Amino acid sequence: MLDLNGKLRLHEHCAVSAVRVGAEQQAVVVVDNFLSDPGLLVDLASESSFDSVSDAFYPGCRAPIPPIYCFAIRAFLSSVIAEVFSLAAGNVTGELSHFSLVTTPPQKLKPVQRMPHYDTTNPKQLAVLHYLCEPKHGGTSFYRHRHTNFEFVDEARAQTYATAVAAELPTLGATAATYICGDDSRFERTRSFPAAFNRVLIYQSINLHSADIGAAFAFDTNPRAGRLTANSFFFYR
Repeated sequence: MLDLNGKLRLHEHCAVSAVRVGAEQQAVVVVDNFLSDPGLLVDLASESSFDSVSDAFYPGCRAPIPPIYCFAIRAFLSSVIAEVFSLAAGNVTGELSHFSLVTTPPQKLKPVQRMPHYDTTNPKQLAVLHYLCEPKHGGTSFYRHRHTNFEFVDEARAQTYATAVAAELPTLGATAATYICGDDSRFERTRSFPAAFNRVLIYQSINLHSADIGAAFAFDTNPRAGRLTANSFFFYR
């Protein structure tokens, strides 16, 4: 198995920007040219064993990434995280990373996988999404729920949102199974970020978001050819 220790370095042309998304102005950090040799991660993924995901949201399979990858993210991006999200590196209480591949065809999607989702109601959890694939595989979009006008779901909003979505599920079940990839009757897309090899997005896990999986998506299970991403979560106190 490929050893990443000492091999993850910041790209000399790394570019970082922060934008505000939607009416609720949620922050998203965009990092282009993140690592000097992102191909190392692709090589590692190609050697890894991917397992089907047990949670309800992700429509595919995953494989673990060694902890050194999270260490590199903190080393290279902690200052921008502190500036944009007011979360200091010293307040990290936990972290995890895994490779992800979208592999579930539309007809096998669960209802909750056919709409945007949020990862947690905790605003002090960050998602770090690292694209290790070509732009054709689709980026990531953020959404507003039309009925509630929510663009994020924290603990105070969770019950209201759950009730509203539950009321809409019978209508969703009567429609053809498909990935959301833009506006529909229940959600409005507020911003889309295209995939780009070695691009990183950082956002609060409370935001409503979804991968942009279009009608021509191939659902390739080969990490070198499919929608390979490195997905990390950082937990702060």
